Amino acid sequence: MKKFLPIFSYILHPVFIPIYAALFYLFYKGDVFTIQEKYFVLFQILIITFIVPILFFLLLKSTGNIKSVMIPDTSQRIIPLTLLCFLLILLVKRSIVISRYPELHFFFLGGLFSTIFALIYAIFKIKVSLHMMAISGFAVFVIGLNMHLQLHNPYWPALLILLTGIVASSRLEMNAHTYRELIIGFFVGIIPQVLFLYLWL
Repeated sequence: MKKFLPIFSYILHPVFIPIYAALFYLFYKGDVFTIQEKYFVLFQILIITFIVPILFFLLLKSTGNIKSVMIPDTSQRIIPLTLLCFLLILLVKRSIVISRYPELHFFFLGGLFSTIFALIYAIFKIKVSLHMMAISGFAVFVIGLNMHLQLHNPYWPALLILLTGIVASSRLEMNAHTYRELIIGFFVGIIPQVLFLYLWL
């Protein structure tokens, strides 16, 4: 099992979580949107939360500002997290608007606040597990959407809770984080999501 744990750090890397959340949302609210709109939403999220950050990461790596995709050094996290904050602001202001996609809007808004907190921690040289931040925020979103849409499906929340534990184990197995960093990441991820949950649940 220990040999497979690191795989989850890549499959559930924070850069993939927005796409997973959007796919989950669009699948369960599929009757509300047309096929064209679904593709358009996914395309916007893919560009803003995946392609632009990846290209920016490659730029930073080529200039020596970042050494690894996991960004272990807190000082190297400041620029990428700052960029991500601006990208998420763009997303919630221009693309995933509250009038059309309220649940997804608040998920990304919660993600924005989590990213701001992670940035503040990085400025003060405190390392936060971005993996835990992302997966725990996603878990809260899935649990909330399960209740909001009255899906009565216990399997998705159970799976996300399980994956949260697996990601934590994976990060420990890779010696990427301490227990303290994982716990901070966990709470930085869930608190904004839980607070915004009351606005759309």
